[in-house]
Amino acid sequence: MASKVLRAVVLGPPGSGKGTVCERIARSFGLQHLSSGQFLRESLRGGGGECRGSVRTDGAGEDRGDRPGFVRPAELRCPRVPPPSRGRLWIAGGFPRTLGQAEALDRICELDVVISLHIPFETLKDRLSARWIHPASGRVYNMEFNPPHVHGIDDVTGEPLVQREDDKPEAVTARLRKYKDAAKPVIELYKSRGILHSFSGTETNKIWPYVYALLSNKIPPLRSEEEH
Repeated sequence: MASKVLRAVVLGPPGSGKGTVCERIARSFGLQHLSSGQFLRESLRGGGGECRGSVRTDGAGEDRGDRPGFVRPAELRCPRVPPPSRGRLWIAGGFPRTLGQAEALDRICELDVVISLHIPFETLKDRLSARWIHPASGRVYNMEFNPPHVHGIDDVTGEPLVQREDDKPEAVTARLRKYKDAAKPVIELYKSRGILHSFSGTETNKIWPYVYALLSNKIPPLRSEEEH
């Protein structure tokens, strides 16, 4: 029987297409889409209590330790339950990344579904190395399959795009290995709870039908799979 309550997260390494999958889920099933940074901003803004620690709240979703402007998600302490966990239908992408973050999320709410994306290492390297962003908005372009209309220029503002230091080829391999090491206990945790669903492939369009079928058994879709 389809549920009217669904709290889900999409996990996967950098460049795996988490954002695209989350957006499709949100449109197809009417879920609120929360990025990792947005999830934390909502918690800090609306938790009704004092949240201490150091979690990045700019939406980029990387845990940068104690650098100014960041809050470490595993150290969140909110006396009240924040708005996202009170919502009945939401999908969050890219969080939790570590076991500590997963434990912090447990104190906020109970997840119903965890989707894990598995993409070949070489595919991820190629995707990340071709990725450029518009810093002010966070818009992401891929020079191979989602390029801007004008090379190096944001479609909306006309401002220059930049490549993040950790998207440059020499940094990508280390970044992916770091993710794999941190994510392994998170994956095992959700697997042990019976809520983990893993999907493998090289293209989001080929993975998506299986994700859609999974969620269609849990909540009535608003759009057909073909609309994407």
